[in-house]
Amino acid sequence: MKLIYKTVLSAAAVAVITGNLFIGSVSACPGCRGGNVVAAEELPQPNVEPPKVSEKRTPRIQIAILLDTSGSMDGLIDQARTQLWKVVNTFAKAKQDGVAPVLEVALYEYGNDSIPAAEGHVRQVVALTTDLDKVSEQLFRLTTNGGQEFCGAVIQSATNGLQWSDHKDDYRAIFIAGNEPFTQGSVSHVDACKAAITKGIIVNTIHCGSEQEGIDGKWKEGALLADGTFMSINSNTAVVHIASPFDEEIVKLSQDMNKTYIPYGKDGKEAARRQEAQDSNAAEGGQGADVGRANAKASQNYRNDSWDMVDALDLEKVKLEDIKKEDLPEELRKLTTEELKKHIDAKRTERAEIKKKLEELNKKRDAHVVEERKKLADKGGNTLDEAMVKTVKEQAGKKNIKTE
Repeated sequence: MKLIYKTVLSAAAVAVITGNLFIGSVSACPGCRGGNVVAAEELPQPNVEPPKVSEKRTPRIQIAILLDTSGSMDGLIDQARTQLWKVVNTFAKAKQDGVAPVLEVALYEYGNDSIPAAEGHVRQVVALTTDLDKVSEQLFRLTTNGGQEFCGAVIQSATNGLQWSDHKDDYRAIFIAGNEPFTQGSVSHVDACKAAITKGIIVNTIHCGSEQEGIDGKWKEGALLADGTFMSINSNTAVVHIASPFDEEIVKLSQDMNKTYIPYGKDGKEAARRQEAQDSNAAEGGQGADVGRANAKASQNYRNDSWDMVDALDLEKVKLEDIKKEDLPEELRKLTTEELKKHIDAKRTERAEIKKKLEELNKKRDAHVVEERKKLADKGGNTLDEAMVKTVKEQAGKKNIKTE
């Protein structure tokens, strides 16, 4: 609104409006101009920035998978390879107080004679990471051999050797799977499990064999010591995959999504190659792993900000102007900054559209699978993925992390 004053402003008022220092007599009425009362909102306002609204912290889900890779555990490794994506998909839409958590996965192997005895036959394969393709790659590289299965030693190694969160609202869990007595080795399983839960790390135990053998071998005791869940599975059971009419299109969209990634930096090209390689591994692994992986790639948990420009910019890990030309794919190096920005925006939009299609297809697929399971009277298999999915849902829920 345009204000019209009937009187000439005093020198004092001019000084206030222009910000110039004025020394002399001023009206005793700070809300007056030349004798006319002026509303407070018409007076010059100080240039004060509004207070910044504090952002909610990003919760974390940290899972360390400890696999027995001794000679008898080939079936367990096969289940882990093909069903990793089903576990990841448990957190596809997870929220804690409205905020999507970051999922980090670590991988250890133990009981393999190819690992030196001085190291307790224990090896950290992958530290806690958001790079799920790296976890998948290393799972497919695992081989079985031997051996000496020291559960206490590998739990101790994971507890002390990983960068665990110390926030009380983050979900931190170890899943250890194997078939020999839990008590083997020089590191006490009792001390290892107590040390883990002291740091807020739950220890879940998965015995590959009968429930009673697991109880006798102290697998259940290990879980009880660290607020965890004891499970028994048949590691040689083939995971039942129910096919659907939507699977082929789901896998095709997963392949199309790869074309929306823009590798950059020294590791970009290798990471893009790894992405395609893990698509192939999932396809060759069977048991619906390619479908599970496709849906995982469409979820909030699949992030590649270390090598993909779209994710890196969206997660504010890098600024566009800071990326050097030599770090770009060769075909993009001649683009101006504005042209590059348009190219990135186009890939971002394309990826979002593919993710939306995958979400719609997955809903149809889930409905189809539910109906087929009813016909088959199939309640699910006694397998690694089934055991882990049920447990992580329950335990994450106690941290107010909603997975549905």
